Amino acid sequence: MTMNDVQRSSRPFWKSRSAFGLLAFAAIALFLLFSEHRAHFLGVLPYLLLLSCPLMHLFMHHGHGHAHGNGGSVRNANTPEAGDSHEQHR
Repeated sequence: MTMNDVQRSSRPFWKSRSAFGLLAFAAIALFLLFSEHRAHFLGVLPYLLLLSCPLMHLFMHHGHGHAHGNGGSVRNANTPEAGDSHEQHR
C-alpha cells in the first residue's frame, strides 16, 4: 500500500469522483422527471400548501409557554407569564 492509496481511502465520499458522477446523474434525472411530469407536480402544489398548515401547527408550537401540568418548570405562582392567559389562576 502506497501513500497515495492511503490518501484516497481517507478522503470523504462527497469529494470523490463517484460523488460528482452521482450528483450529475441525479441532477439530469431530476430535470428530466420535472420536465416530463410538470403538470402532475404543479397540480399537487395547492394540496401541499394546505398540508403545510397542520404540519406547521404541529411542529412550530414548541416553546410557547403552554405548560399543562407540572412539566418540571419552576414558576412564581403570583406572576402569570406571557401566553398563560388561557389557564385559570387561583
